[in-house]
Amino acid sequence: MKKCDNCGLENDDDEVCCRVCDKTEFKAMTSDQSSTPPPVKKSVGCLAYAIGGASFIPVFGLVFGIIAIVWGVARQVRSLIILGAGGILFTIVLYSALFYFGFHQRGGIYDKLRSQMATNMLNSAIKEVEYYKIQHGHYPNSLRDLDTKGPNNLSLYDPTSMERKGTNEPYFFYELDASGTSYFLRSVGPDGIPFTTDDILPTISEEERKHTGLKLVR
Repeated sequence: MKKCDNCGLENDDDEVCCRVCDKTEFKAMTSDQSSTPPPVKKSVGCLAYAIGGASFIPVFGLVFGIIAIVWGVARQVRSLIILGAGGILFTIVLYSALFYFGFHQRGGIYDKLRSQMATNMLNSAIKEVEYYKIQHGHYPNSLRDLDTKGPNNLSLYDPTSMERKGTNEPYFFYELDASGTSYFLRSVGPDGIPFTTDDILPTISEEERKHTGLKLVR
């Protein structure tokens, strides 16, 4: 005989549960009903994480980042979403920093690079101005009269000027003298004012300048 721990009734040895309170059966039923299967961990494989890693490639990584985020949301994989978002954020931060140091911060190596670029562009602009005179018999009234879409891929925008409004880029300073036979051409520098100490001038030799209409001093 076995005594039930719950009600004290004696039961036969071959009985699985108590005849009165069904304690053993009740416990088994509760255990079966309350138990839940362990969550199945979802896997997306190596390819998904490779795409997420590719999102850190500047510019092109934006596409991979979006794919990784969509894939992560669809499969409910948080790590993949974070990886894709991190790649997109990296590209944004990188190009924001390059834009700031390249176009807004003053001083240091970036100013020197802009100055050197301006000098090279001014030297090329002189050749185009002189070539314009050969073609038309007179100097252009404005730098906009020059062909900037020719084979030389001429750029006349002043890289040292900080005065940018929207998509409008400032041209180099160009002005004909009263006679129209000579001209002034220079970069106005960071202050945006011509004929000041921060102006950048072309670096052609004095002998070369004699064969052009370029004037350096008013």
